[in-house]
Amino acid sequence: MSAKPGEVISEPILLREGEDGIVTLTLNRPGQYNALSRALLSELQTALDEIGADTSIRVVIIAASGKAFCSGHDLKEMRSSEDKAFHQALFDQCSKMMLTINALPQPVIAEVNGIATAAGCQLVASCDLAIASKEARFAVSGINVGLFCSTPAVPLSRNLPRKAAMQMLLTGDFISAMEAQANGLINEVVEAGELKQATWDLACKIATKSSHAIRLGKHMFYRQLAMDLSEAYAFAGEKITCNMDSEDAREGIDAFIEKRKPEWKGR
Repeated sequence: MSAKPGEVISEPILLREGEDGIVTLTLNRPGQYNALSRALLSELQTALDEIGADTSIRVVIIAASGKAFCSGHDLKEMRSSEDKAFHQALFDQCSKMMLTINALPQPVIAEVNGIATAAGCQLVASCDLAIASKEARFAVSGINVGLFCSTPAVPLSRNLPRKAAMQMLLTGDFISAMEAQANGLINEVVEAGELKQATWDLACKIATKSSHAIRLGKHMFYRQLAMDLSEAYAFAGEKITCNMDSEDAREGIDAFIEKRKPEWKGR
C-alpha cells in the first residue's frame, strides 16, 4: 500500500510468515531493539493463541529484525506511569505470553541474531530450543538500573546451573553466545550468515516427526520437571502408554520394520 502525501504508514511490529508447517514470528521494532512493549506483547499473545489452535502448524520460530534480538521491556513505557497496577498488569501480560510458549503444542525455536537482555533473555529461555549467531550476547541487566530481573529469573534458573544464573542476575553482565551454549541457555552457535538456515534446518527436521508424539512429548517434558522422581516415572509411563496406543506410533514402528518412511496422521 502506497502512502498519500504527508501520510506515514507504520510498519507492523510483529511479522508473520509460514511455509511447510513452520511459522516464523519476527519481532519488528528494530529502532527500539525489539523491546517488548504492551502492543508487541499483545501481538505475540494473539499470534501464539492462533498458532496453538492450528494443527497444521508443526514448528514456530521467533526471530527479530535489526541488530538486536530483544532488549527486554520498553523502559520508557514502564516509566510512563507510577501506578503499581499498571506495572503489575504489564508483568502479568508478559508472564502470560511466556507461559503460552511453554504450553504451546508446537516446539518454539528462538533465532537469536543479537543481544537478548532482561525480558529478551527471558524470551530465549522460555523457548524450547534456541540457536544464536556468534555475535549474540545475553544478559539480565535490570540490576544495573536498580531492578532485579525477578520474572526473567524464572525460566533462566530452569535453563542454567543455579550459580551461573545468579551471577547473571546479580551482576547484569553480558555472557557470550559460547558461554550461553555451555551453560544450557541455547543449543547451538553459528556464524551470523548461517543463522537463518541453521534455524530453518532444525525446524524442518522437527517438522518431519509425528505431530502427535511432539505434542504429547512437550507436555510431558515440562510437567514432569516439577515432580519427584517416582511421580515423574509414573506420569511418563502413563504418557508413553498413551503414545504407544496412537495411530502414529503404530505406523512409525511398522514403517521401521518394513524399512519405509512413515506416513503420519497426527493422531
